[in-house]
Amino acid sequence: PDLGRRFAERKRCADLECSMLMCRGKAMRDFKGPDCRFVNFKKGEAVYVYYKLIGESTELWAGSVGSDFGYFPKDLLEINHNYSNEELELPTDVSLTCSF
Repeated sequence: PDLGRRFAERKRCADLECSMLMCRGKAMRDFKGPDCRFVNFKKGEAVYVYYKLIGESTELWAGSVGSDFGYFPKDLLEINHNYSNEELELPTDVSLTCSF
């Protein structure tokens, strides 16, 4: 995706504020994102998913590892618990930004 713009126009969330957990998974390998909009993790760490981008960038989800929040490739996550089966489709806000 073009890292200078929003990654997607729409997202799927469990609630209108995208504050409820959708699912939890285990990282299948280490990941270090290209910039601060991404969350880094190590293989085996728990990753909590809050929303899933849809449209052009369906490969990116947003979630947390510990106190860090950001985007990550969904293919690196093995889902082991679903918190909600309901998915609302909503417009995305401005993407997470980096302060340099």
